[in-house]
Amino acid sequence: MTSFTCEKAFYFINPNYLTPASGRLREVFDPATLLRVGRISLCEKSDVQTAVDAANTAQRHWAKVDAKSRAACLHELANTIEKATELNREVARLMTLETGKPFPEAMGELANCASVFRYYAEMARDDAGKVAGTTQTGSFQHVRYEPYGVSVHIMPFNYPILLMCWTVAASLAAGNACIVKPAETATLSTLKFLSHFMDLLPGLVCCLPGDALTAQLLVQSPGTHAVAFTGGIAAAHAVAVTCADLMKPCVIEAGGSDPMIISRHAPLDVAVAGAVTAAFHLSGQICTSAERFYVVDDIYEAFVERFVERTRQLRIGHGLERSEIGPLISEVARAKVIRLVEDAVAKGAQVLCGGRIPQDRPVGWFYEPTILSGVTGDMAILQEECFGPVAAICRVADFDEAIRLANDSPFGLGASLFSTNLTESMEAAERLEAGMVWVNNPLVDNDALPLSGWKMSGLGSELGRQGLDAFRRSKMVIIDHKPRIQSWWYPYPDHVFYDAQHGLDKQGES
Repeated sequence: MTSFTCEKAFYFINPNYLTPASGRLREVFDPATLLRVGRISLCEKSDVQTAVDAANTAQRHWAKVDAKSRAACLHELANTIEKATELNREVARLMTLETGKPFPEAMGELANCASVFRYYAEMARDDAGKVAGTTQTGSFQHVRYEPYGVSVHIMPFNYPILLMCWTVAASLAAGNACIVKPAETATLSTLKFLSHFMDLLPGLVCCLPGDALTAQLLVQSPGTHAVAFTGGIAAAHAVAVTCADLMKPCVIEAGGSDPMIISRHAPLDVAVAGAVTAAFHLSGQICTSAERFYVVDDIYEAFVERFVERTRQLRIGHGLERSEIGPLISEVARAKVIRLVEDAVAKGAQVLCGGRIPQDRPVGWFYEPTILSGVTGDMAILQEECFGPVAAICRVADFDEAIRLANDSPFGLGASLFSTNLTESMEAAERLEAGMVWVNNPLVDNDALPLSGWKMSGLGSELGRQGLDAFRRSKMVIIDHKPRIQSWWYPYPDHVFYDAQHGLDKQGES
């Protein structure tokens, strides 16, 4: 069995790391140092077809495995993930080198992976269909859930392992095989992590490194039957359109520009600490990062002063150092952040802290955590997803204005409120136009609750019962165990007919 190494381009069809037929290669660089980390392949048609064939063969066997045995396999996978401490540390270190993610956050991501396999292992065992109240005596009427076949999982760089596990766990539990297309900037850590999956049915989980062409081939393949995508708006739209053309079910998470409301009833110290984390966690490169802040006038000065003070305490550095703020993923990503900040400043916004490349980090794609005040609706930073360490603050008169402006966005992924007022908390839950609402505790997720994007932020749901349903289809089944001729079957008895000839005669007489 071939062992994984960063120096040789591989793809994965469990239990084997294989050499791709594609000659297209890409060098991987650390975004903090710009030093080379390794090499990946960009898989093309023959590699895609090999993986699709292997996955379909495995899925035909996996679909026949009983629910209890399938659950046992997923529990054993969870055990493997939990016990492989040293391997997980290697994966986390590799993730830090590829993406710039601080090492503690990479380890934290991996620590949350096993539970989702356990959750879906039991949910699929508990919920395989429904018996309905019958509409005819002697008829057994029910719905059963069945897998689609092979699902494609197109992943982002920011949480490459955890988000993959969310959808792969649900898909496997539903009876599908899975093909993962990792982000180009998180491929090495993904391939390393997938060694946990070696004991599954051969071919059941595949990983194809690649670019947009690879993803396109996977989505368009007649041998794949469902798609899960997490990424930017443009790519999400392209995947959704292709899936619609092919009538292929999909789950799309396309990011957002999340609002955070700071009410006059906010617990100020808690709100400041929560705001710093929500804005700057992973250098603001989280789909649910708080980007737009609506601070009520009564507490504006106090909140902003403490927000700036706490933000200035954050340490900038390599993810393997003692730092909270790592680099952005690429030069292109940093250029977008710089463009949005410069546009805001040109239109009257004030930089309260940050707003520049750190002087002591001239190498790498670093950018200081930045707070802007005086932000107005004509600034691009309120209309686009920034995806960087920038908090744009708007001063509002009251809670109602904050809600109105928070909803004035083409996005609707998450939204947050800090308030100890019960009425405001309940109003926020009802009125905020987002798939997730947090009050006093932003960015928390739960395996048992769905993560959904509203508006331009996505289609469908991950996690929860909805996350399982995304990877299975329903089949209505009607069984009459005592066969008999039904009264409504052809031919109809004469007495049910309207006397057509009599009706025609009457029409003629008139």
